[in-house]
Amino acid sequence: MKAATASRFLPVAPKSSLVGPAPGIRAVRILIWIYLVLLLIEGALRKWFLPTLSDPLLIVRDPVVLAIYFVAWRANVFPRNAYVVVLAIIGGLSLAIGLLNLYSFNFPIKQALLVTLYGFRSNFLHLPLIFVIANAFDHEDVKKVGWWTLMLMIPMAFLMVAQFKASPDSFINKTVGIGEAQQLATAGGKIRPPATFSFISGPVFYLSATAAFVIYGALTRTAYKSLLLVSSAVAVLIGVTVSGSRSCVAAVIVVVLAVVVILVVRPSAVNNFGRILVAIVAVALIASKLPFFKEGVDVLAERFTTSAEAAETTVVGGMIERVFQEFTDPFKYIDKVPFWGYALGLGTAGGARFLVGQGALLLTENEWMRIIGESGPLLGLAFILWRVVLTAKLFFASLRSLRGGEVLSILLFSCAFLGLLNGQLGQPTTLGCTVVLCGLCLAATRQPELSAAESEIAEPIAPKRLPRLSPHAERLRAGHSGPDHANGFVDR
Repeated sequence: MKAATASRFLPVAPKSSLVGPAPGIRAVRILIWIYLVLLLIEGALRKWFLPTLSDPLLIVRDPVVLAIYFVAWRANVFPRNAYVVVLAIIGGLSLAIGLLNLYSFNFPIKQALLVTLYGFRSNFLHLPLIFVIANAFDHEDVKKVGWWTLMLMIPMAFLMVAQFKASPDSFINKTVGIGEAQQLATAGGKIRPPATFSFISGPVFYLSATAAFVIYGALTRTAYKSLLLVSSAVAVLIGVTVSGSRSCVAAVIVVVLAVVVILVVRPSAVNNFGRILVAIVAVALIASKLPFFKEGVDVLAERFTTSAEAAETTVVGGMIERVFQEFTDPFKYIDKVPFWGYALGLGTAGGARFLVGQGALLLTENEWMRIIGESGPLLGLAFILWRVVLTAKLFFASLRSLRGGEVLSILLFSCAFLGLLNGQLGQPTTLGCTVVLCGLCLAATRQPELSAAESEIAEPIAPKRLPRLSPHAERLRAGHSGPDHANGFVDR
């Protein structure tokens, strides 16, 4: 089976022996798993267990990222490609110019440095991790991440149901820190359950990623147990139902639509899907009888219709218009932004906290507009173009892998590309989920490589030649010959 590999983006360090990867690569993998765990529990720590340390915990993954880069550099798996070089140039210039801008506005140098450094970590620091994951992880590592994702989706769904049923001011629905603020509201007096994350963007990514691994397991019979797939699929359905979020619904739908791409490019891959689909539908019908299920559907329906009425359009038209505006609005106001922007980090909530003492969006919620506003039209558009090009590269790498018979990468791409293309990287959960999913998407295009010892074992052994027989013995061994074969009778 021929599949695309991550070597199109960066050199992949070879496996060292039959016993596993080299110690340096093993250390990188361990640190990546620590990053994944922190991404999963970061919100819970900031909300429930260590609320007084909410601000420091906002950047708790940053030291892990730096440690990953250090170990990866020593293990020769740190990316040395054009993407990282260009990103470093854009990031370095944005940092320097943003610092000069804030200093020219008479902000203290320490305050200006904190704002711009936070903007640098939000926009640039974590993105090379995409390529490190692709270098350190292979297809089997991605499957392990998928197994844990499926397993944890079940308690995650129960937690989301509890948050959905609880009052907005209950402890389980508190926001990060020690304030009295509440989670984002949806319809019917309910909040949008963030599960263990600090914000609803966490479940948006987690539900879509789980859906991707469920579909992968259904299409690949030996990947995961059927009971796990069915249980996780029902948990996704429950999570989406009580989420009260249009983004959750849209994210899972996009992943499901990836099956259409698989069907077009690799129709034979969908042969095993029916058995799991029947089981999921049967269990989903049972789950639909649960009391909170109907209430969740009603809340979602009200959320969709209210938004459509406010925009004076239809439900589908409203969602399409919202997506369209995300990509077009920045260019309507680009001529009103200073050429070098206002300052890197100024449009993030963390940067605003350093500048004005509280988290706020000083520029805009639109990601591309924030980037242009912070770095200016030149550097801002360069960073946007970088994200667009990398998104296209991931898509074509996933498509090549799909043509080679592997479906996992294109499924992960379907739940990662919007975050990379236009996700709000200033929001720590969105940043972490985007980086991880893009890295797993690229790593899934890799097939485990044979070591030198394995290659020797796998190399076919040529059969030993028997001693050469006499011409008469050769004719006896060949048996009856065809009409064109001379057996010596005519010659005599």
